[in-house]
Amino acid sequence: MYPYNYYHENIKQQTQPYMQYHYNPYIHQQEQYTPDRQQPQTQALERRVRTLERQHEQQAREINRLDRENNRQNQEITRLNREITRLNQEVNRLNQNDERHTRRLNRLNQRLRTVENRLNISFSGGEDGF
Repeated sequence: MYPYNYYHENIKQQTQPYMQYHYNPYIHQQEQYTPDRQQPQTQALERRVRTLERQHEQQAREINRLDRENNRQNQEITRLNREITRLNQEVNRLNQNDERHTRRLNRLNQRLRTVENRLNISFSGGEDGF
């Protein structure tokens, strides 16, 4: 019924010898409080606190420097975006002018063909310069 007959009546439980005397093996490992011994620990903790404070100050300075750099970069990005917008507007204006000139040129060519047809003039550009 019990696994591996651990609690079976025929098997005697073995006791360890230190249990007979109620011996606690950890009692001798506990250190006693001594005020003289606490001083080096306090000094070590204070040194550690000073080190951490210096690290914190360095990190705060680095964060401030990075914030300033980030602000400068954001301003530069804003300036460049304004310049890009201005250039895009200029490109749009030039494209509109180009479209107007292309339409005007097409109208002039159409008129020229009409005049050529009326006068029976054949115009071929390129070889003779016209």
